[in-house]
Amino acid sequence: MPYYLVQAAYTAESWATQLKAPQDPKDRLNALVQAAGGRLENIFYSFGEYDILIIAELPGNEAAAAAALAAAAGGSAKAIKTTPLMTVEEGLSAMRKAAQAGAGYRPPT
Repeated sequence: MPYYLVQAAYTAESWATQLKAPQDPKDRLNALVQAAGGRLENIFYSFGEYDILIIAELPGNEAAAAAALAAAAGGSAKAIKTTPLMTVEEGLSAMRKAAQAGAGYRPPT
C-alpha cells in the first residue's frame, strides 16, 4: 500500500476544545484511517503552517481523499494537505524509468 503524509492546521475553536480536555489524537485518527482501509504509521505535532502531521498507509488516492474529506467535514481543521509518498526504492525505480523514457525526449527549443 502507498504511504501518504497528511498535514492539518486546526481552527482556533478546535485548539480551545483540545486545551480544555486534551485527548490523544491517535484514537480518533486511527479509526479514520482504518475506516478508509489503511494503517496509521505515526502522528506528530508540529510548529508552523500545520499543527499535526500524519503518516499513513492507504490503499490508494481514493482512500486518501476519502480520509481527508471525512476529516475536513468534521470542521476541526482549517486546512488539510495530503502528499503521496514514495519509498526510496520506488524513487530509485522511478529515476531508472525516467532515464529510459527520457532517452528519446527532446525538450522544446
